[in-house]
Amino acid sequence: MEKTLAKKSSKSTSKYGKETYLMWYESMQLMRKFEEKSSQLYIQQKIKGFCHLYIGQEAILAGAMAVIKKDDNLISAYRDHAHPLAKGMHPKYVMAELMAKATGCSKGKGGSMHMFSREHRFFGGHGIVGGQIPLGAGIAFAEKFNGTKNITFCYMGDGAVRQGALHEAFNMAMLWKLPVIFVIENNNYAMGTSVERTSNVHDLYKIGSGYDMPSFPVDGMSCEAVADATFEAYERALRGDGPTLLEMKTYRYKGHSMSDPANYRTKEEVEEYKAKDPIEQVLATIQKNKWATEKEIAAIDDKVKGLVDESVQFAEESPFPDISELYKDVYTQDDYPYIMD
Repeated sequence: MEKTLAKKSSKSTSKYGKETYLMWYESMQLMRKFEEKSSQLYIQQKIKGFCHLYIGQEAILAGAMAVIKKDDNLISAYRDHAHPLAKGMHPKYVMAELMAKATGCSKGKGGSMHMFSREHRFFGGHGIVGGQIPLGAGIAFAEKFNGTKNITFCYMGDGAVRQGALHEAFNMAMLWKLPVIFVIENNNYAMGTSVERTSNVHDLYKIGSGYDMPSFPVDGMSCEAVADATFEAYERALRGDGPTLLEMKTYRYKGHSMSDPANYRTKEEVEEYKAKDPIEQVLATIQKNKWATEKEIAAIDDKVKGLVDESVQFAEESPFPDISELYKDVYTQDDYPYIMD
């Protein structure tokens, strides 16, 4: 799929064009249908352990993908199934990893929370809350040190901003003007606890002001708003002006994980956000501008369904890792003796 901003059509009622909207629709549909299938497979006990779904938050990634380039880096927390999909990884490798199969993107050893892909420059998937924040700054430091033009996107949940490592990373990122964009996926709840109960600062983007970091709130339910904010932050990083903090105000329709019934919020609250569903918003714009017929939309839906079905079949037919894999990819002093000198 094309991942550059399309030119505005003379007949368009939107600042973005047909190709961009169709990319957004297909990308978000893939994320949504993949996660819905993951939920079903978890209930069937074909996926074990923890499983955190991205349903409702798709615009954050789809909107950014109108700007992010192939060689740019992504790193995220443990709600990470959609990130490699957005970056171009075939969903069969994500599904195989969810089922702990040897063909998974982390060889079946990472599971739901630890997806990785060197090819797609996706650096996880991290189960430690906030653990990815200093790593994201470190990746950006490496890019600057090597003189590349690659930008690093570091995603985190609203709960992660209470970690001390965030402040150390923000300070160094600003001091060294690192090419990193920090993105808070603020879905209002850290597990089952609202932002209002865990932070004196309710507008989380304001945390960046303590470091003179350009920081902005963004409607995370709107692909257009996400693309606009991402483009500005991207240009700032390319100029060498350093990092940006973007607080994407979004919402997850499901619980924190598959084991969470989400009793801490009302049905009315959930429905209020569903009324702003990003997929439906993008589809409405496509239909309004007559950029695709109902038959063409149905073809996209069928393509997505086929990809998800193919992924499930691939994962189910793949083997579990051999017992010989148990001690591989585990770093020891023997591998790196100098770290103990």
